Parts: sequence; C-alpha cells; structure tokens
Amino acid sequence: MSKKRISIVLVVVFAPILLFAQNEVLFSKATDAYNEGKYVEAIESYQKILRNGEHSAALYFNLGNAHYKLNQIGPSIYYYEKALLLDPNDAEIKNNLGFAKNMRLDAIEQMPKTVMQKLYDNTAAVLSFDGWATTAIVFVILFVALYLAYYLFRYSNYKRIAFISSMTGLALAIVALTFAYLQFQKFKNDNPAIIFSKEVRVLAEPNKRSQEVFTLHEGTKVNIQDTLEDWQKIKIADGQTGWLTSENLKQLKDF
Repeated sequence: MSKKRISIVLVVVFAPILLFAQNEVLFSKATDAYNEGKYVEAIESYQKILRNGEHSAALYFNLGNAHYKLNQIGPSIYYYEKALLLDPNDAEIKNNLGFAKNMRLDAIEQMPKTVMQKLYDNTAAVLSFDGWATTAIVFVILFVALYLAYYLFRYSNYKRIAFISSMTGLALAIVALTFAYLQFQKFKNDNPAIIFSKEVRVLAEPNKRSQEVFTLHEGTKVNIQDTLEDWQKIKIADGQTGWLTSENLKQLKDF
C-alpha cells in the first residue's frame, strides 16, 4: 500500500475520533463556563460543537439553559424545542421549556380538541414514529414465533393459546404500524418555527402593503404552512394564519 493510501486511511479512521475528542473538550469547557456564570462563553463553546456537526438533546438543552440565564426568550425556547424534538419524553426539558414559555408576551389559546382527539394524541405521543415502527417489528416477530408454535404444538389447548396469541400479536403489529405511519406523516407535514423578533406584524398577504392580521412577539411557536420567495405563511395554535418575512423566525427542523 502506498504512503498516499495509508494517509487517506489514517484520516478516515482517526478524523471522527479526533473530532469526538475535540467536542468532548468543548462540552466540558462550556459546562465549566456555565457553572461559573459565564453564559456567553458557554454558548460560544456549545455553538462550536454544533458547527462540528454534532446534534444531541443534551447539547440543545444546555444551550437553552444558557440563553435562559441571559433572559433571551426566543433562543432559549428555540433550543429547548430542538432538544424536545430529539428526546420527546424528557421531563427536565419539558419543565425548563415551561419556565421559558412563561416569559413570552403572547398567550395563545390552543384550538379545542374532542375527547377522541385527546385520546389519540396522548396515545400516539407515547413513542416517536421510529419507536412505533420498532414496536411493530417486535409484534410481527412475536406473531411469527407463536404461529409456528401453533403448528408445532401437539395438544389442542396449547395450539388454541398459541393461535389466539399470534393473532393478538398480529393485531398489535398493525396498530403499531398505523401509529408509526400517522406519526411519520405528522412529523413530515409539521414545520415548526420560533419567532425571534421582539415584535412582528403578521399580514393577510405576502406583501408589506397588506392588512395586519395580528402581532406576534419573541418566543412564540408557529407552524410554517407555505413559502413564497422571502415570505412564510404561518399558523398559530388558535388556528389563525398570516404571512411574515423569514428573517423574523427560525425553523426548528434545521438539523
């Protein structure tokens, strides 16, 4: 093997290891700075890790904490929300996000939901679409194993139990697969963003001469529904829609 090939192999093998080590040093440095109250310095170190291509719930959570300490509403909510996308069931992230949301000026009422909608949302939120897909695979394997057992068992009682159990496993696999598909569609169609401007006028049409529909303030979460050049059509929690320029918000799924 030539020296040139050896060099390429060494770079491919050791570059990720060196980058990981660098990120660990930066994370430790940022944590020390945070504990000493040097929040701007901590943010700079955390941002360097992001520029190195690492994304994690812990990293975004710590960024949210640092911005919260600086009373920066928009960035703190933005990073807590990003952390929650990566770890939807983390109680500490939800708790700190709740504190940050209390600092917002906008108090937008959620659209009312039916009992069935609430039941579905609560059930579907137990797992991500990846989690539901994994659950479906487990139930399919269980179905196959029990169905084979049905043919292998000699006694009728055992065969009956194996058959009923296998059908139950199949039914649960279908349910889990359905939740996985619906959650994936929801994730794909959902395009959340956080308002970063102190105050922004939301207009009826994508031009500055249009009529103002309502006003939003820093830290409010919106959902982007459409894009036209530099304009974004957004929808807020109470169902109202309008247009604003993209400079006023930051999308959450920009990993």
